[in-house]
Parts: sequence; C-alpha cells; structure tokens
Amino acid sequence: MAKAFLFAPTGDMARLVEDGGCEVLLGKAGWHTPQGNNEPEMIRMAADADALAGTSIRSSPITRNIMTASRALRIIAKSTVGVDDIDVDSATEIGILVTHAPTESNWGAVAEGTVGIILALLKRVRERDAQIKAGGWREEDLQGTYLGRRLSDGYPGITLGIIGLGRIGGRVSQLFRPWNMRVIAYDPYIPDYRFLEFGVEPVDLDTLLQESDVVTVHVVLNKETRHMLSTAEFSKMKRSAVFVNTSRGGAVDEKALAAALENGTVHAAGLDVFEDEPISRDSPLRKLGDKVLLSPHMISANRGGGLGGLGSGSVWAAQAVLKALQGELPDHVFNADVIPLWLERFGGKNLL
Repeated sequence: MAKAFLFAPTGDMARLVEDGGCEVLLGKAGWHTPQGNNEPEMIRMAADADALAGTSIRSSPITRNIMTASRALRIIAKSTVGVDDIDVDSATEIGILVTHAPTESNWGAVAEGTVGIILALLKRVRERDAQIKAGGWREEDLQGTYLGRRLSDGYPGITLGIIGLGRIGGRVSQLFRPWNMRVIAYDPYIPDYRFLEFGVEPVDLDTLLQESDVVTVHVVLNKETRHMLSTAEFSKMKRSAVFVNTSRGGAVDEKALAAALENGTVHAAGLDVFEDEPISRDSPLRKLGDKVLLSPHMISANRGGGLGGLGSGSVWAAQAVLKALQGELPDHVFNADVIPLWLERFGGKNLL
C-alpha cells in the first residue's frame, strides 16, 4: 500500500488521501508553526514514504535529507502557494515533483486581509476604539486619512504602491480601484499588459518607495527577494508612509523595519508574516504600540476561504498526491523541469 506522510495537514487532506487508498502517517499538530529543529523526526517519519504533503513549515523545511529518507518518494504537495520551505533544486535533481496550490480561496483571502490591514491603519480604527473604551472621546490626533482623489476640490488622494503584481497584488489593486486612488506597482517579471489590465502604473522600486503613501509587499521568497526591503529602502519612503507585508517575513529585514518605525523613518506598519514564526517574545516589533498592527500569519484563515473547504489548497494537495501515486502528472507542478525525469522514474506506475 502506498504511504503518505502529511507533515502539517489542513482541512480534509488526510481523509481524502486515505479514502484514495493510501496509508496516512500524520505529523505533529502545530508543525505549521514549529519551534526548534524537527528535521531528525521528519526524516524518521518520511522513511519509505511515497508522498509528502502539508502546509508551510518554517523552522524545519523539507530538506534534501528528508527527501532522500525514502527512495520511493514521488511528490511533495503543498496546500499553500509558497514553496520557499522546500529545497526545490534538490527535488528537481532527485526526480521528485513539487506541487503548490494557488487557489483563489487562499490568495484572494490574503488580498482581502491586506485591504483590511491598510484601512485599519489609515482610518485609525484600533486607536479610536481604544480611546472610547478608556473613557475618552474625539481627539485631533485620531484623524484618519482620506484615500481617494476628489474632483470637487482637487484633493489628489493617496498613492498606493504594490511590490509584486501577481495574483495577490493584482487583486489588491482591483479591490482598491473604486477608491479612486493612484496605484503604482513594481514587478519586473510580469508583462506590460498586466499593468494595463489592473489599471496600475508601472514604476521602478525607488520611485515606488519615494512616492507611495502605502507600500504593500506581495512577493515570493527566494534569493533575490530575501531582505529586499531593509534600511536603505525604508530611508527612501515618506515619513508619513504605511508599510504592509502579508507575503513572506524573510522579504523584510525586521530589525531594520523596527528601527525605521522607532526613529520615525516609517510612520506605521502592518505585518502578518515574520522572519521567524511565531515571532519571538522579545521582538522589538511587540513594543511599538499602535505603530504596528501584528497578525499571527493567518490572514488567509477565513470562513468561506483559506486552506480548508471545497476547492481549497488542502483538496488540491490531496488530489496531487493521488494522481502522482497513480503514475500520472498532477496539476500545478512548480518544478516543471523535473517532469521528464519523473516520468522516466514513475510514469504509468500505479500504487493505488
């Protein structure tokens, strides 16, 4: 019987894989927000597995050592979009498929949550609530920001800068379109027509940082994007600007961001992701009060969306596992270069 190790399963993944005729071995609950080094235990649990599947696992990514624990391993299936916690190069070299799950229920939820964070910061929602609960009332320093430009009096509105105009960044631009703001974006990897499609002005990164009142980050994490925003980048932003990151914590130098917030280089920030998760108890970001809005990497967790439910990432990952174990190519293969080698090793060999 085929064997699947689910290292951090979500939704109905385990049931679907088991119903498909596969023996399921479950990893620890909570491995999606792990502490310490779990690699030795994961190597033990992955031994002889035909498939690995799950959601993000930060401190113990899927390394070459974990992959080579089983000579029979065919696929690593993620129920999330990101694969930065997998050694994809090693998987490709060995002949293992890596699939991800760019489901709208997931990335659409991230876009909606990003809008929520931006509005909470600009409209001072938390501060006004706290003031009233403390017995206060209207104060001048609790004024919010008017977002859209106005024809009646020539108010120009604010500028929203989007770093990364993929699925999430594009949806953010669409959600803000009715607000009548200027929206600019930096993304050197998408064609020009995408900017036209979203009604967004393409700019270089320096221009975006210098002209934006809100900077929101939507990039994948790789060697190029790791710490792409650090001291030099924050120094180019308006001192009144708001910074938001709902992509990957590693794209931002957290120490540099905390320093920029403390010295007023950046006005405020909203973060759903962090370099190390959970965020440490002594992180300076915890001590900045209303300068930061912090969320525990669950912006995509919504009723009616997220990783669970019909058409979700957990379903896609389970389907990918079952297809690969039947010797067929699943959808959403991330490392497409591996396909010829994979077909040579496993094509047409049904284990179910």
